Amino acid sequence: MMTSRMQSLFARPWIWAFVGATAVWLATIAFTQGKGSGEILSAALAFATFSVIVGLGQMFVITLGPGNVDLSIPATMTLAGVVSMKIMDSQDVMILPGLVVALLCGLGVGLFNFGLIRALLIPPIIATLSSSFLIQSAAIAYGRGLKIKPPPLLADFTTVKLAGIPLLALCVIGLAAAFAVILSRTVYGRSVLAIGQNQRAASLAGISVERVRLATYVLSAVLASLCGYLLSGFSGGASLNMGAEYLLASISVVIIGGTSVAGGFSNVPGLWGAALFMFLLVTMLNTFGLSAGIRLVLTGLIIVGIITVAGGKKA
Repeated sequence: MMTSRMQSLFARPWIWAFVGATAVWLATIAFTQGKGSGEILSAALAFATFSVIVGLGQMFVITLGPGNVDLSIPATMTLAGVVSMKIMDSQDVMILPGLVVALLCGLGVGLFNFGLIRALLIPPIIATLSSSFLIQSAAIAYGRGLKIKPPPLLADFTTVKLAGIPLLALCVIGLAAAFAVILSRTVYGRSVLAIGQNQRAASLAGISVERVRLATYVLSAVLASLCGYLLSGFSGGASLNMGAEYLLASISVVIIGGTSVAGGFSNVPGLWGAALFMFLLVTMLNTFGLSAGIRLVLTGLIIVGIITVAGGKKA
């Protein structure tokens, strides 16, 4: 019975991201002889939180099927961050208006992205890449010379810890759980999965394909805006390159987490495992004191190994 349960557990693609994260964490604390093990894990949870937020939106987009990907996430994060910081102007009473404005930025970006895809028949990867330049330019124009600290309450919320666990991480765990329910138990979530498995069959079954795609690209942009808003509070303000590292991060956590790049199959739990694995892997290699070139090579090899072992969805 126990063997059967273990086999069933390890057959799930997302489990290997957690296995990888645990392995690199153990290797790191073994090298440091246990020093700072709790601090490393706490930092991993804090930084993984932002990768999970953008990864949720990217996961829904990728689940729509081949060719669907949102490359405007970094620019959307930057725009939402600089606009919300300027609106809030370090005042606690403006936290909610700042959040609303940030989310409205995401709504506008999502509608614009889908407009390019639908009206101009531009492939999503090209449409979102093109829009990212326009969005980033708008952020630069609006946020030029921006040096505004976040409101104290927002900064406290994004950095406070409960028993060593970041409060924001606990909130995002709840957010991820909610999206797991949406994906598996709602008409919208099942429509996303159906479209990713076979778009023509989904259309013949009565699913409004374009409406679902619109909602999905808006969702991705709104989550990117939320991430930019929270990241600005966490890092002490917005910057014009704050979203740069989240382009590849938003895609890598989805793939390493067990979501199929062919569409139609998603893994919400794997996002957390992949985000923790990515941070802990970089931490381990830095702790070992390896050169930049060797770190890049080993990072690539280890990631490929995790993806290969996970093996994606079985027939």
